[in-house]
Amino acid sequence: MGKMIDERDCILQFRVSQKEKELIQQRMEDAGVRNRSAFLRKLIMQGYIICLDLSDTKEIVRLMRICSNNLNQYAKKANETGSIFIKDIKELKDQQELIWSSIKELLRSLAKIA
Repeated sequence: MGKMIDERDCILQFRVSQKEKELIQQRMEDAGVRNRSAFLRKLIMQGYIICLDLSDTKEIVRLMRICSNNLNQYAKKANETGSIFIKDIKELKDQQELIWSSIKELLRSLAKIA
């Protein structure tokens, strides 16, 4: 055990905010760890960082915005004329299917991370 301490001859320092320090302390308590150096070392060496590319979500949001706008236009038209066109409903249904397809693909991608 003493030999391991002798091998650790480098010092790493970094600054955190008071809030970050409290969060680190809380996580240590949750893990039942008292030694901050050991805790941080374990996180750094055995933890991992997940970097998500959520650019696909922008496309889904764009599609949702289009679909919502169309739905509002169809509702306005229905209120004005008292009728709804089958073509408009089919277009809205097709847009919804495209959105759901995009969401399912995004969820499949996210599931691979876990």
